[in-house]
Amino acid sequence: MPRLMLTDEHWSKLRTILLEDRVYDKPEHRQTMEGILYRMRVGCPWQDLPDTFGLWNTIFRRFLLWTRKGILQRLFKKLISEPDFEWIFIDGSIVKAHQHSAGASSKYDEAIGKSKGGNTSKIHLAVDSYGLPIEFTITGGQPHDSKAAKPLIDMLPYANYIIADKGYDSEAIREQVRGRNSIPNIPRKSNSKVGNDDIDWCLYKYRHLVENTFEKLKKYRAIATRYDKLKANYESMVALACIMCWLPM
Repeated sequence: MPRLMLTDEHWSKLRTILLEDRVYDKPEHRQTMEGILYRMRVGCPWQDLPDTFGLWNTIFRRFLLWTRKGILQRLFKKLISEPDFEWIFIDGSIVKAHQHSAGASSKYDEAIGKSKGGNTSKIHLAVDSYGLPIEFTITGGQPHDSKAAKPLIDMLPYANYIIADKGYDSEAIREQVRGRNSIPNIPRKSNSKVGNDDIDWCLYKYRHLVENTFEKLKKYRAIATRYDKLKANYESMVALACIMCWLPM
């Protein structure tokens, strides 16, 4: 029997939200969710899912359906309970794209970048003052963090401070943050002529919270390495990993 990830309490939370989202209450949904979680944890091909969870094709088709309808994304958002938006930390992390993730028959950008290091994607993540995920975007691995910051910041709720590392050293980003009536706490690079007199270094030390969250997400092998051909499918996997961060709360 494979190790399961959902306790009765956790499933009760998910089941309630699924019912609110008009997902028909089928008895096999819990095992289907466990099958999707198993694949996220071990990173195996869908065809190699243990029979304990049911037919692999049934689980895969259910995952595709929930992805197309945005159900896993909404699950993530609805599980966000009593977040602390006094501080918001943002950062990006590279993910190696497995060779099986390439070659999708799609006319859309599937967020896989090509470079000397091979195929990569990047997760751009925002966490609250507790270090819990609140928003994320997926891009190819080649864009610089500062280039991908604008859409992520636009998605964020109001916060007193938005904290990021030197990779986000851009006056355009600072102006965007100030335009939201928030205070940017972003160090300038060593060659800057302005200096860092305005930086709250004590607050900046808490930036490890977003790094810790990346560690929690990447303990799942299907997050640490991208196996999904479609961007939407990988986004659903990342949303599911974020769900697992919020379920115990």
